[in-house]
Amino acid sequence: MESREIRLRRLKLRADRRGIKEMDILLGGYVTRHGAALSEADLTLFEALLVEGDQEVLAWVTGLQPVPEAYRALLGRIIAAPR
Repeated sequence: MESREIRLRRLKLRADRRGIKEMDILLGGYVTRHGAALSEADLTLFEALLVEGDQEVLAWVTGLQPVPEAYRALLGRIIAAPR
């Protein structure tokens, strides 16, 4: 079983290397600053978000496409989080 600390490091690494710099900054920055405070359920949801394509996530964040219900609350917090 993976420890929480290792899981956070793994998610940070994945979030920092998305492919689109804006997503690296948004998602990587969020998990760096707020990852320790995320619940296990939120970490699991964040991990699922990392599987989504950069273009889709960028379209959701910029409002070009509606955010799927499953990610709505999490992405709302990510977008609203202080940088």
